[in-house]
Amino acid sequence: MLDRLMGSYLAEQGLLTKHQLSEVYKVQDASRAKLGVIAVAEKLMSIAQAEQVNMLQASMDMRFGDIAIDRGYLSEAQVSRLLELQGNTYLAFLQAVVDLGFLTMQQLEEAEGKYQSLHGFTESDMAALKTGDVTQAVPVFVDTEDPLYKGMFAMGVKNMYRLVDNHLYIGKAYTATVLKEEVLGYQKFHGDVSAVVAISGRYEDVRKMAIAYTKEEFIETKEDALDAVCELINCINGLYATEQSQSDLRIELEPPNFSVNFEKATSEEMIVLPVYIRGGEIKYMIAVSKDFALG
Repeated sequence: MLDRLMGSYLAEQGLLTKHQLSEVYKVQDASRAKLGVIAVAEKLMSIAQAEQVNMLQASMDMRFGDIAIDRGYLSEAQVSRLLELQGNTYLAFLQAVVDLGFLTMQQLEEAEGKYQSLHGFTESDMAALKTGDVTQAVPVFVDTEDPLYKGMFAMGVKNMYRLVDNHLYIGKAYTATVLKEEVLGYQKFHGDVSAVVAISGRYEDVRKMAIAYTKEEFIETKEDALDAVCELINCINGLYATEQSQSDLRIELEPPNFSVNFEKATSEEMIVLPVYIRGGEIKYMIAVSKDFALG
């Protein structure tokens, strides 16, 4: 995630042009294949096994390597080796910038220091971001001690990263009582844990997210885009409910719903996390207050 955050920052500061940044990402992606691709290339898994694990990821809150181990396709040692071959996304990003001759390592280190200072990140925050582990990155941006919010945001972003776009990045979360956007998809759940989870934003940005999730390029109506977003929300919340059931907590999901034209959503308190996908920005909102309402 830090590769995309720093890439955006370098472009904003005029240190890289948009074209140069695009070239960097192409080089970076070429050097960082997905774990399943590497496993097949190394003849550790068959194509059918890799495809099966990819399909299972849509219904299981587990990483590719963990599912492969659980299915008996790979050993823990083999997964560790594959992760080493895959490499660190941020280091691959830095290497691509330097190899293309756009900036020196000294310039990148200086820019990283300014970025850290600008956002008030601690050394431990930066270390968490550099791991490339989404679960470690989310708490850096969600400033709350409430374990309910932390767990739900981690679950949401982790699965957007897996199911929608592994190049997404997030901004600082903030607390609000009113949310005004063009379109919104949401789902309520209740039981031992009650909350509302929503995705909102400009239609064009939500459409970009829907296309990335469904892999369908021809989503042309607000209804189709929001239907896809609601499917994603339902998937994330279903995984969260399954996780909580392991702690004997019961959660009942209501059918997801959406609004193509709404004035505002209100709640006593909601936490909003900006998520940047395919050049667009959507708002990932969670409210545990019972007074959530659409205006």
